[in-house]
Amino acid sequence: MSTLYDVSPDGFLPHAEGTFRVISVSELNRLARAALETSLPLLWVGGEISNLTRAASGHIYFTLKDAQAQVRCAMWRNRAQVLPFRPENGMRVEARALVTLYEARGDYQINVETLRPAGTGNLAEAFRRLKDKLAAEGLFDPARRRPLPAFPGGIGIITSPAAAALRDVLVTLRRRAPGLPVMIYPASVQGVDAPRQLCAALTAAAQRAETDGIELILLVRGGGSLEDLWAFNDETLARTIAAFPLPIVSGIGHETDFTIADFAADLRAPTPTGAAELASAGYFSARHALTVTAQHLHQAIVRQVEALAQRTDRSALRLVHPRDRLRRARENTTYQERRLRQAMAVRLGECAHRLSKLELRLNAQIPATTALHKQIDGIGERLDRATHALVYAQRQKLDTLSTGLRQLNPDAVLTRGYSIVRNAEGHIVRAAAGLRLGDPLAVQFTEGGVDVMVDQLWG
Repeated sequence: MSTLYDVSPDGFLPHAEGTFRVISVSELNRLARAALETSLPLLWVGGEISNLTRAASGHIYFTLKDAQAQVRCAMWRNRAQVLPFRPENGMRVEARALVTLYEARGDYQINVETLRPAGTGNLAEAFRRLKDKLAAEGLFDPARRRPLPAFPGGIGIITSPAAAALRDVLVTLRRRAPGLPVMIYPASVQGVDAPRQLCAALTAAAQRAETDGIELILLVRGGGSLEDLWAFNDETLARTIAAFPLPIVSGIGHETDFTIADFAADLRAPTPTGAAELASAGYFSARHALTVTAQHLHQAIVRQVEALAQRTDRSALRLVHPRDRLRRARENTTYQERRLRQAMAVRLGECAHRLSKLELRLNAQIPATTALHKQIDGIGERLDRATHALVYAQRQKLDTLSTGLRQLNPDAVLTRGYSIVRNAEGHIVRAAAGLRLGDPLAVQFTEGGVDVMVDQLWG
């Protein structure tokens, strides 16, 4: 006996025996979609693009096929607009997609998250292995990266002369640093021979850097697929970049593109234009600073000119014709002369009045000189008499003192027959007790003297 099941989003639930439930087509498709999306995870599918259609909304619809089968594909606009390449019919690609079912038509399809050219997975693995190897050797060590010169004397560009990236770089340098010398070292940037040519261009740039006046190198290329940019993932090229004597700025592909050359370079720019902007940053900043300074200087000059103009206008308002100035000066001189005469007349009158008063006071103060003359004569006579009396008295006193002094003079004693005896030390001898036989003595008389020697002592 069989059992009927009711299909629901929660699973299959058994019904009572002999009962059943009919579901709609839309419900069936919804269950089928849920079963597909649940059982099959996000996966990579490889095949060839065909029947590609780009809708006005930006969505992309195409068929992915191989020799035995095909599957419908849909890629929504938000995913399609970030693709690094343009999908075309006949292109072999690998799609990262989610298996689903379009319920409205019951079509089995896959919703594509991203696309890459066929073989990209192997290239990505090779890229990862080489990156890990060189990183382990220290080739990507940030400490070995050199700073860019702020004002390079010249810039070398390594790229293809036919590349659009070269035009973008030259336009940017001409706009930001006009007059900066640029030297182009041509090399192929795509293909099997590209790594060798890029290495040769770097070697030539290193050898001719001093002669060409180059202080900075730009390694640039426009955007493309992983295969297009594969030349810049070469190991020899990476080692050549790391050993290069000058700083290198890489500007390869778009902002989302990374190559081994980017890691080996001293600085990575998101685009070739970005590399040119980094190389000319010093000049651009200096030009901007000069522009700002020039604006400030212009404003300062304008303010100064305006201030001087206003000062000139004010001075012009005060400016008077020389004839008028002379007339005013004559009038002022006449007026001042009149005031001076009046002031002098008043002053002279005041001085004359004051002089008269002083004469009257002086006449009133003149003393009687006759009586004073008589008094002065009497005082003079008295002074003469007193002076003569004082001089006589002082002379008498001097004579008395002279007489006493002469009496006390030792020489006066000698005149009376006495003499002075001195020993060898010049001391006066007053007694014989201090002498010994043979001592020399000096005897002084009133006039002259003699030297003697003791030959006899008396009690």
